[in-house]
Amino acid sequence: MASARRFVVVGNWDASVRDNDVERLANTLRTGPLNPNTEVVIGCPTWSYNIAKQHLPREVGIATQGSYKTEIVLNKRTSLEMTSNYGHDWVLLNDFESNDNLDENVRRALEADLKIIACVCETTDDRKNGRTREALFRQLESLASVISDWSRVVVAFEALWASNTGVIATNQQVQEALALVRDWLRNNLGDNVADTTRIIYSGSVFPHNCHALAKLKDLDGFLVGSDALNFDFLQIVNASRSSHTALLMKQQQLKVTSHLIQGLREEYFHHKSLQRKRFPKRYI
Repeated sequence: MASARRFVVVGNWDASVRDNDVERLANTLRTGPLNPNTEVVIGCPTWSYNIAKQHLPREVGIATQGSYKTEIVLNKRTSLEMTSNYGHDWVLLNDFESNDNLDENVRRALEADLKIIACVCETTDDRKNGRTREALFRQLESLASVISDWSRVVVAFEALWASNTGVIATNQQVQEALALVRDWLRNNLGDNVADTTRIIYSGSVFPHNCHALAKLKDLDGFLVGSDALNFDFLQIVNASRSSHTALLMKQQQLKVTSHLIQGLREEYFHHKSLQRKRFPKRYI
């Protein structure tokens, strides 16, 4: 991963998320420690916006969930332009089966000053029939036709064939797909866009493989589904710097110990002060 591109991990909650799930994850993220070099974003269902904003740490971004084939709305009375009033930073666009509303959704997101997480998908048929390049390039062309500012875009490669299927993509398969995306950006939009646009992986991402995946040349983060509501999500957030994460945890432990020692010192001197008041020195 190029040092200029900040690692980003996106947790995408599904519609079944409950209040206590939100509070539990928020507590996990507050406790941390979080790698300061990693940007964290949570995609929220409509009903959970307010509770997510209330409980999540301030440094965690909130994303509106949308799709390419339906007009983005928060509810019957609230449109995409109002997401900034909810404190949202992002819109997550997935489901590339149809791009009928792609132009309008991207335009509205950019006009609302939101950043975009745009999914490009590879289906099982694409993988089996060797159409990975064709499928990804077609979707990238559609995106490029409506995106004017790529500094506000994260591209998520979504391996649908390795998402909740029991199939785990190999590191090589993931890197090959990510390289295709970056090469397309370079050949069609130039070196600056290719070198600065973050490309993340969505598929089979777990605590046991995230550290190895994070070392891939063209990977800049993850889009996480079901594990985004578990304690394991913290491990994935901190996957970009294993050694740095260990150092952060050690620093956190030292900080807690230091506060404990300081509290004991203050308690000791307070006790000694009370003793001096109760039993003042007597001089002969």
